[in-house]
Amino acid sequence: MSYYITTPIYYPNSSPHIGTAYTTIAADAIARLQRMRGQEVHFLTGTDENSQKIIRTADGLGINPLEYVDGIVEKFRGLWQLCDVRYDDFIRTTEERHAAVVQRVFQQLHDQGDIYKAEYEGWYCTPCETFWPEKKIVEGQCPNEWCRHEVEWMKEESYFFRLSKYQERLLAHIEAHPDFIRPVSRRNEMTRFISGGLEDLCVSRTTFQWGIKVPFDPKHVVYVWLDALINYISALGYPDGELFRKFWPADVHLMGKDIVRFHAVIWPIILLALGVPLPRRIYGHGWFVDREGGKISKSRGNVQDAFDLLKRYGSDAIRYFLLREMQSGADGTYSEDDMVTRINVDLANDLGNFVSRALAMTERYRGGIVPAAGAPGAREEEISALAAEVWRGVEMKLLACDPAGALEELWRFVARMNKYVDESAPWTLAKDPAERENLDRVLYTCAEAVRVLGVFCAPFMPGVPERLRPLLGGEARLELWADGQWGLLAPGTRVQKGAPLFPRIDLSQFEAEANTAADTAEPPAERAGALGGQAKEMISLEEFAKIDLRVARVLKAEKVPKTDKLLRLEVDLAGETRVVVSGIAGHYEPEALIGRKVVLVANLQPAKLRGIVSQGMILAAAAGDDLEVLMVNAAEPGAEVR
Repeated sequence: MSYYITTPIYYPNSSPHIGTAYTTIAADAIARLQRMRGQEVHFLTGTDENSQKIIRTADGLGINPLEYVDGIVEKFRGLWQLCDVRYDDFIRTTEERHAAVVQRVFQQLHDQGDIYKAEYEGWYCTPCETFWPEKKIVEGQCPNEWCRHEVEWMKEESYFFRLSKYQERLLAHIEAHPDFIRPVSRRNEMTRFISGGLEDLCVSRTTFQWGIKVPFDPKHVVYVWLDALINYISALGYPDGELFRKFWPADVHLMGKDIVRFHAVIWPIILLALGVPLPRRIYGHGWFVDREGGKISKSRGNVQDAFDLLKRYGSDAIRYFLLREMQSGADGTYSEDDMVTRINVDLANDLGNFVSRALAMTERYRGGIVPAAGAPGAREEEISALAAEVWRGVEMKLLACDPAGALEELWRFVARMNKYVDESAPWTLAKDPAERENLDRVLYTCAEAVRVLGVFCAPFMPGVPERLRPLLGGEARLELWADGQWGLLAPGTRVQKGAPLFPRIDLSQFEAEANTAADTAEPPAERAGALGGQAKEMISLEEFAKIDLRVARVLKAEKVPKTDKLLRLEVDLAGETRVVVSGIAGHYEPEALIGRKVVLVANLQPAKLRGIVSQGMILAAAAGDDLEVLMVNAAEPGAEVR
């Protein structure tokens, strides 16, 4: 089976940015999934270089347009490489293979009467490459809310394409094919737009000569929105190329919502006029917006350099954040703080911490050798069934162009495995020789879950399976998944914990000021330990209200050297990592606390204990020699306790 997916071809009028990357990364994730499913995939991306804005940008720099775009195109290719994007073809509209097809299509449409010559007079927006009627102009500006640049009055001889001729045929196709335009909100928007009446489209320009010449009238160049859209078939060798025969019609044209109109109106009508089948789906996702609701774009000046972000956080983390934040049919919010929080909570804590715990326990209790599982218990049967269910959900959501929904499915399995470790308590089983068989079953289940997560993460974060493979003995099968594939990790495999899959990022490294006041404080040790059982003096309600109690998740726990009572804990407080020294070592094994949510006195003045600055106090209840840390389940890190 063949599968053809495309991104729009991007304007190389400036360097690509993080907003540009979403579409290409999402398309790459879908393409990777289809390859895992055994499909023969063709994934196309590229650059749209024949536009007036390219001329103006190049002129401003004093260089030839082609020389200018050559440099920018290399940045696009470089960014996709850093993002682990594995495309099959990169089309440039300055290539001869594209120009030849555009001229052929233009000639055919003219010969059959669908293109005619007339004179255009009206308003034109250069950034959007769009002609606008007078009634659409807003105070002399482009009506597109994401643009608002001043429009120019244009008057020139042009060729026009008879969009109006195909209006009813297009509406009938949309009605007969509910999945043709997605999500539903875009479909409804396009239906209203078409029903309002289509005007014929200007498809040539004479005021500049950068572009593809009209074959029978070389003083005209083909207008960008006819030229650019044809890339989807020119890259396949239309009309008789082997790739065209194999992969057309496209399964998905993926793009941002601002260019859906061109793809859902102009492009299908071009194909209808040519007698070529229409693509199966046109999907217009939302934008990434800043916290004030503005689109992330170069023109707004609110973008961060994508190359710097990739260097700082790595491809897998960037891919995960972008794919997880863009909910189906809605805009996604971007800020670097949000990204760091998502990396720390989801990747470092939920996923990375489980992987570390699973492999560390095998090292600790079985010398790094994965034991045979034995007969599965009820929990293990539930987990293997859940794995198959989750993968079906991942497939369904991702193939529907909903990466965020697919990752939510995947994280159901991550959450279940963290809960499984807590329920099974292997550190307790390890203390009782009679529980050896049960411990082996738990250790195998955890190690196999690590392998399965490597498979599940592959479309979204392709670096994860490659980093997990050596930790699982180098031979683990991480290429594909199908129902019934639980249990492929061979008993006897030697595993190792390795470095953290996703090291936590300390938000304080991005702050201008560092808190150094704690370095000199030396209060009594019991302040950072469990609460004692002695009665305290009465305090007022106002005094109590000053205490800030917050839920915190334990990320790391270890004994403080040369002490019997102290544990050094690292806890997550809504994206902020704190170190807390607590006197509970005599009552809790460090592993038993990892992943648990505790109550933290968050506004306690830092104290220095055994050379460690403790930034808070963990609440616990003591009765005689027994001590129990206060823990919560439902609330998320940072939630106020009251």
